[in-house]
Amino acid sequence: MTRTNDSNAHLRYRSFSRGTYTATVPWGSTTLGRIGVITFLILATNVFTAFAANTSERAMSPSEVAQDSFGQTILSASLSDKFALNTSGWRVSVVQYVLGPFPIHAREQHFLSPAYPLNLSEKIDYSTRWPSSYADNGEVGWAKAVSENGHLAVSFPEIRWTSLRASEGWAALQHHTVLRTSVTVYPPTASDEEVEGAPHLLIDVKQGSFFTVLPSWDSSPSDRIDATPRWYAGNIYSMNAAPTQIVPLPTSPAIDQPTTYDLFISGDYEIRLFGDPTARHAQVPELLVDFVVDLENATEQLKLVPSHHVVPDFVDGWAFGQFIGIGLRSLGGWWTVERAILDDAEKEAMAIVLFRDCHIAPMQTKIITIVLRQTSVFFKSEINLKLSVTSSSSVTTTIPVKIHLTQSALWNETDATPIIATCLYEIASPTAFVAIPPVHSSTDPTVNQPPILNLHGAGVDLLGHALWDCAPPRHDRSWVIAPTGRTAWGLDWHGPSTKDAWNTVEALSNILSGHPAWFPWSFAGSSRVIVVGHSNGGQGTWYITSRYPDKVLSAVPAAAYMKSQAYVPLVQSRSAHFIDPALRAILESSLTPDDNDLFVTNLVDTPILAIHGGDDENVPVWHTRALVDTLKTWRRDADVQYQEDPHQPHCYSTVFDNAKVKTFINRTITQSQESTPNTKPWKFTLTVAIPSESDSLHGFRILNLEVPGRLGRLTVEERDGALHITSRNILAFSIPNDAGSLHSNDEEMLIGVDGQFLSITLDSPHESQKALFIVKKEGIWEVFRDAPGLVPQITGRMSLVLNSRAAILLVIPQRTNPTFLNAALRLSHNLNVYHKLDTDIIDAAEATLRLHRGLLSSTSNMVLLGGADNTFTRDSLALLKTPFQLQDGVLHLRNRPLDADSTALFLHPHPISTTALMLVMFTSDAAGLERALRLFPIRTGVTVPDWIILSPKTDTMGAGGVTAAGVWGVNWSWNEGMSSF
Repeated sequence: MTRTNDSNAHLRYRSFSRGTYTATVPWGSTTLGRIGVITFLILATNVFTAFAANTSERAMSPSEVAQDSFGQTILSASLSDKFALNTSGWRVSVVQYVLGPFPIHAREQHFLSPAYPLNLSEKIDYSTRWPSSYADNGEVGWAKAVSENGHLAVSFPEIRWTSLRASEGWAALQHHTVLRTSVTVYPPTASDEEVEGAPHLLIDVKQGSFFTVLPSWDSSPSDRIDATPRWYAGNIYSMNAAPTQIVPLPTSPAIDQPTTYDLFISGDYEIRLFGDPTARHAQVPELLVDFVVDLENATEQLKLVPSHHVVPDFVDGWAFGQFIGIGLRSLGGWWTVERAILDDAEKEAMAIVLFRDCHIAPMQTKIITIVLRQTSVFFKSEINLKLSVTSSSSVTTTIPVKIHLTQSALWNETDATPIIATCLYEIASPTAFVAIPPVHSSTDPTVNQPPILNLHGAGVDLLGHALWDCAPPRHDRSWVIAPTGRTAWGLDWHGPSTKDAWNTVEALSNILSGHPAWFPWSFAGSSRVIVVGHSNGGQGTWYITSRYPDKVLSAVPAAAYMKSQAYVPLVQSRSAHFIDPALRAILESSLTPDDNDLFVTNLVDTPILAIHGGDDENVPVWHTRALVDTLKTWRRDADVQYQEDPHQPHCYSTVFDNAKVKTFINRTITQSQESTPNTKPWKFTLTVAIPSESDSLHGFRILNLEVPGRLGRLTVEERDGALHITSRNILAFSIPNDAGSLHSNDEEMLIGVDGQFLSITLDSPHESQKALFIVKKEGIWEVFRDAPGLVPQITGRMSLVLNSRAAILLVIPQRTNPTFLNAALRLSHNLNVYHKLDTDIIDAAEATLRLHRGLLSSTSNMVLLGGADNTFTRDSLALLKTPFQLQDGVLHLRNRPLDADSTALFLHPHPISTTALMLVMFTSDAAGLERALRLFPIRTGVTVPDWIILSPKTDTMGAGGVTAAGVWGVNWSWNEGMSSF
């Protein structure tokens, strides 16, 4: 590192090696160049007026050794070495910078402008002092340094972090910075072939929140003033199998001289990502960001993406799962994958078929789903096939695909390599999971051995490290199933991650029943499971067990945190300085469904062994203590044990591999096999926040809330010889038809609900196997045997749009509209990186055509982008299904027009389904579109309820710029108690 002045900012550069980019594409007749050496500018606690006077940058030739305004070397001689490998064709060099620190709370960057405190439409004045409550005297300035290889570690040792955390704890360590980068694109040399168009950038940002590429202020001030930054999401979790962001250049590069662009990155320090600095024996938090920039030609071609392949292992020659995924990316043009064709050499053992036609938009990455139907053993090391594809210009071609296989022998008592299995996630795309066979097969096929569902911690690459340090050991009789949760982080085992976990249980049951040699190890797909998990997986164990208690036999959560806002409190919130507290409460109601402590009422009859290391440096041990205390408050004699392992850290090899855990699991299995069916405990309370994301407890299920956005609770109690049910905020629920069997004869059942007794006649013996529906109408409870129109409430927060059974449809105004196509591609990319969720991009005309022809999917959630220019949005709002409506092209809420510069995001009924959703992202300008895209609910902890309206002040005030928000009422009605407008 070269320091340019006596700055309070401190940069540390670790060795960082990265292989040569394999995705090089001919530009002219040569391959493209990679990044050069990087210069960083850092906002720190000093003012550097000399730097401010001479900060303009110029393009430099590859052999130059440039000097900054202080006379310091900012590009080393190694730059010429890097470019020696790329003497022809387009080349790119990078000069980088950084800004910070500014206090924010976790995930607040989704509200604030990623460039905060800068206005990127104005020229940056480097002499400006910026307010920051972290710095002495309350202001920060600029500094500068040099790095190589795209790796940066930024810290600010002059900030008195110890003093800050003494009162605010971890919350005081979280902060926001802005990295400023200049990217220079060099044109082909005179010896190259004629250039036919501009390339686009390939940018890979790891552990950065957002980035944007803009025309350089020095070379194109008019373009910069008129440009609205397009903010692309970085790979903030640094996850594997994440496609590189494809970024069109904001202006075409010159072909006769270098062209420089500015690149800004939002770097946001989060404890969950970077940890407590004391874990590395330091007091100063350190922000780490890695990035790589490259170029690629935009051509009408498709390219395989092997990192996205989903392939099952073969055991004794048989596929452990019938679904295969092929990663494919469009370099340009619209494509349709129409057929999968197996090579002749493989046809004797298997057949393949495309699960569905797959449409790929320009520069979109997708996973193509193939169904494998095996007829005999297959021991080869690879499968060869071709994909038949057709472009929008009616050009048909084939893409050869070589799928590498892992072959293994049938497991036995002494050897059981973890097996990668595949299944279908909902009805959308293939997913992989890990299965560890039991030591012994079932000695009695009539006795079901419940599987162990193992939830991994955040950031664990499960498919690459199936037996990580904190994984549970192999079990004697039960399978250990380890789902990915979609990705290494997923949605913290909520939403799609929960669905993925339950899918794997049924999938493994189907796989084992599909081959006779595996029958002795099979189990029923409806089996209750034992849930175990460590760290984020421990939190997920509390979550899944308390939301689906009837599906869980017992649970072993280890090193779990209670909820995100308890893990790192939201006290350092910039938004809190501006927002109405009542509005803030409505926004934070979107976090309620994730608050595990509120739902332990559902666990009073579930055996639990909670574990935590006494010296856990990652998740404070009080989280598990508090959860156990809360559970025992609901029932003192609940079957919950707490094991605190003295002096143990966050992760240790014996966390699950010990006698107490083994005894606990075996005891609950034995008890389940001896239990008498239909035994009901005498008292319990069922708590629900969002009915569609919760299931039943002892057969009782809450279906609708009176006031969505608030908790609903149902208390069932046996007293005075009768069964009494007390409801709080419940509009409809279901009960098992034999719920009152202890207090009824063979023909009648008597149940009291809120003091109202309901007499239920049992017409036939079969009735006891069905649910009864109890609905409140005008304050009176009524009983129904059938309720075809009654489905669990699907609203409550915006992230519910992720729970799509099929590919999410992204509907843009026109396919030829580059602004909204780019926005849809960014959404598609984010859904791929964070959740591996499938998306289809279509325009409004296509959506309308599918609707009228009966071809619109009833299982696909939809996202509508644009304003009144999206005809599908206009037609949907004309039906007046919510309080939002269009009048003369202006969006109104409850007949009040919204400001012209407002941005509205709101859930809306699906056109043809009561169990699917539509999200409208209504924007009238490019800046509003950027605000909407940042708030699309990709990550947990972002406080977005059913609907929200944003003003431009959001960029500087965070949630303080929200002008209205709320949760829909029953049947999409106005919900006065949970709305601010």
